Amino acid sequence: MIREQIPPPPKAEAPGFENLGDSPVTSGNTGNLDFLLDIPLEVTVELGRTKMLINNLLQLTQGAVVELEKTAGEPVEIMVNAKLLGKGEVIVVNDRFGIRITEIISQADRIKNIG
Repeated sequence: MIREQIPPPPKAEAPGFENLGDSPVTSGNTGNLDFLLDIPLEVTVELGRTKMLINNLLQLTQGAVVELEKTAGEPVEIMVNAKLLGKGEVIVVNDRFGIRITEIISQADRIKNIG
């Protein structure tokens, strides 16, 4: 049986990256981040949830009341792109629902929620 000798794989080289400089991004140096200000985000506020059998769901009619797990006056969660941003209370402004923000979660908690 004749065996072919397989050459060793080439050695990997470290990638070359351009030096970005030592100046950190601060509030006074936001010129490079201005393009982020026009990115649309989806903001969602969930009033409550419930679980229901399909049979009960099919029996719902106009005017039916569906009870939610949250109680009246309990804070609602404010989500941005499906990630928790904070909590608030439901208000009515000019015949429209709105949210008064009562709490913004800490930066550390927001970073944990990203993953």
